Amino acid sequence: MSTKPEAGEAGGEESAKKSPVGKKLILIGGVGVLVLALIGGGAVFFLSKKKTDDKEAEEVVHVVPKGPPTFLPLENMVVNLADPGGEKVAQVGVTLELSDAKAIEKVKMYLPSIRSGILLLISQRTAEELLLIEGKESLDADILKEAARPFAASDDGHAAKPKKDAPKSKKKSAEKAVPDDSPVRGVHFSSFIVQ
Repeated sequence: MSTKPEAGEAGGEESAKKSPVGKKLILIGGVGVLVLALIGGGAVFFLSKKKTDDKEAEEVVHVVPKGPPTFLPLENMVVNLADPGGEKVAQVGVTLELSDAKAIEKVKMYLPSIRSGILLLISQRTAEELLLIEGKESLDADILKEAARPFAASDDGHAAKPKKDAPKSKKKSAEKAVPDDSPVRGVHFSSFIVQ
């Protein structure tokens, strides 16, 4: 009688020993499948993000006019800068690049508003900002948006007015592109003096 229970006990011990090993294999296999799923999901995420970035890059590209550009030089502007003490001054010459020769008359109708906006943008900068290339590039992008603003039509067909409630920051982001219907396509500095 003692032989049978011993065999049963031995079989029970063997199945007990195999059971944890089997559980470990199942656990390792499950972790492996989970890791592969995470790697695959990450790959899909990064590939789809790259495609989205490519689409956004394509959307930012401006339509290049077929004819030669037309330039409209503005009078030089002398502006007090936002430096402490108000002793720093910038003299800036701006030339607007327009889509075609017909756009000159359209832009001239809004020129006082455009000049005023440009003066306000420059007066918010400090001499230190304007002496750096990044500061000039930021100002260039902001002037382009400001010059295109009168031509951005609202739903009722009138020119959109800026929101007075929105806080004005010294550096506006240049992420938004100029509207396609804007006659202003670029901004060029013809002179730039900071004193």
